[in-house]
Amino acid sequence: MAASSPTKPHARLEKWIWILIYGGLFAIILGIATGRTEEALGWAMAVPGAALVAVGVVLIYVRSRLPDRKDSP
Repeated sequence: MAASSPTKPHARLEKWIWILIYGGLFAIILGIATGRTEEALGWAMAVPGAALVAVGVVLIYVRSRLPDRKDSP
């Protein structure tokens, strides 16, 4: 068993962190590309994407503050 393997709730949180960050970055990139032809639509895609990235970054901080509980003694 690896000593640094995360517990199940931590693993689920880490999965969501990276989904939010990468999904948000993808939405920002699509918003920038779309904004060249339709400015309002580009902003409507990029701003929520930036919010998703911000939530992901906050969750990284939250994860760093969670105690590491080991189920086995």
